[in-house]
Amino acid sequence: MKDYKWWQSGVIYQIYPRSFFDSNNDGIGDINGIIQKLDYLQWLGIEAIWLSPINKSPMYDFGYDISDYYDIDPSYGTMEDFDRLIEEAHKRNIKIIMDLVVNHTSHLHKWFIKSRSSPDNDKRNWYIWRKGKNGAPPNNWKSAFGGSAWELDIETGEYYLHSFLKEQPDLNWRNSDMRNAIYKMMRFWLDKGVAGFRLDVVNWFVKDEKFRDNPWTIRPLNPERHKYDRNRPEVHQYLKELRKVIDEYDNRMTVGEVFTLPPGDPELSASFLGNGHDELHMAFDFSIMYRLWSARQFYTCIKKWYKALPPEGWPCNVLSNHDQPRSRTRFLGGSDSEKRARVAAVFLLTIKGTPFIYYGEELGMTNTRLRRSEIVDPLGKRYWPVYSGRDCSRTPMLWNSKENAGFSETRPWLPVDSNYKKINVKSQMKDRYSILNLYRNLIHLRKKHKALAVGEISAAIKGFNGSLAYFRFYEDEKFFIALNFSKKEKKIHINERGQWRVMLSTHRSNREHLTNLSLTLAPYEATVIMKIGEL
Repeated sequence: MKDYKWWQSGVIYQIYPRSFFDSNNDGIGDINGIIQKLDYLQWLGIEAIWLSPINKSPMYDFGYDISDYYDIDPSYGTMEDFDRLIEEAHKRNIKIIMDLVVNHTSHLHKWFIKSRSSPDNDKRNWYIWRKGKNGAPPNNWKSAFGGSAWELDIETGEYYLHSFLKEQPDLNWRNSDMRNAIYKMMRFWLDKGVAGFRLDVVNWFVKDEKFRDNPWTIRPLNPERHKYDRNRPEVHQYLKELRKVIDEYDNRMTVGEVFTLPPGDPELSASFLGNGHDELHMAFDFSIMYRLWSARQFYTCIKKWYKALPPEGWPCNVLSNHDQPRSRTRFLGGSDSEKRARVAAVFLLTIKGTPFIYYGEELGMTNTRLRRSEIVDPLGKRYWPVYSGRDCSRTPMLWNSKENAGFSETRPWLPVDSNYKKINVKSQMKDRYSILNLYRNLIHLRKKHKALAVGEISAAIKGFNGSLAYFRFYEDEKFFIALNFSKKEKKIHINERGQWRVMLSTHRSNREHLTNLSLTLAPYEATVIMKIGEL
């Protein structure tokens, strides 16, 4: 019997700390707010929390610009608060995963302050500095946030690289002293009891040694092909180093954000797992985030994802995160949007791989419409009205129907969604048929049955004609999952006689017994069936 780890069998819940719960009524979510909601997360059944950055930061990019890796930002609390979070979470058998943002730092980090002080400083090569060409930047690389990726430093007369804001200078991963400083910092948090790390933009760590110009394409919105500033082969040798640091500790994990443009790149994401044991434990493939609502497209995405993985590699799956529109909004559907969200929930929690749930997804939270004056995301400010930024998916968690949705007693840093009186934790906990209880029941069903948590998967209906179906199996357990992505009834027939019982369904009674897998699926039906015997 194979020994599966917690990060393979459990469900991981992403919290954007600024928006989860405000304990001191300053309008910003905080660590003590998370502690106060641990009982809710335990009730939900999650295995671990992934925290978006809580390190000290000037907040030019809301925490993804870290100025001190060894400290907590005061807006979120203190190191003592964090230690208590670890302690209280562990009491409830919940692990804590931190965001490791090491492609870049804040321009106010002491490393960069020293680096820019002089070309001769011992930290100079901890960042990426180049001389300009004929009064222009060193090459044609563009920032992900627009404009040149190079910023001229007047004092030293050289340019530094920033893949994002100019306040986020890129670290030089080719420098061994810098890497060792990162590994030392990781050990600091691992010693505190952190269960692992989510690595931000891991495929951007290493840049071309010759700093060659990127080629250009005919794509109107994003013409640059990022050949030389991302996805460099040397990154894998450094991840092998990083993995050795993680493996110094018992039962820890890493998961990487392999950021690509639509339509996603499962082969690239899978490459960051190495042979399945020597690089990252998991990596995100965002293909489904870039797809329309379609059973066939969902099937094609997971088929390619599983095929790309190394033999010992383990998949993880995700529908939403802090950088993308919320899945319920993205999948459209109008008045059917909640029905689609339910089908997506069953899909996420029954396919092979570790599910990641973005806070509020278990409620069916939607994107929040914001006025221009309410936008704080630097991307939204820059590109309004063509692109309104990422704030729409970062608005406060909806806890109850009181003012500010119970998130805070004062005005939140971003407005709460106007539908909070209908979509909130308190009301949905009381409703046995709510999407929240669907998520909870799915999570607890996974806990009881290894076939759903770590079992193999085999396709039965491959997304044609709006329906998707597959088997999950582990030793003597076998499940059949049927999903109808359409607003029309769908008849399915699988030649698999036996004694079957409905374990969970959006439409059927859990007491329903079947002798075969001939079903008429109601519109947007999602049903999980377990084989309980032979005929």
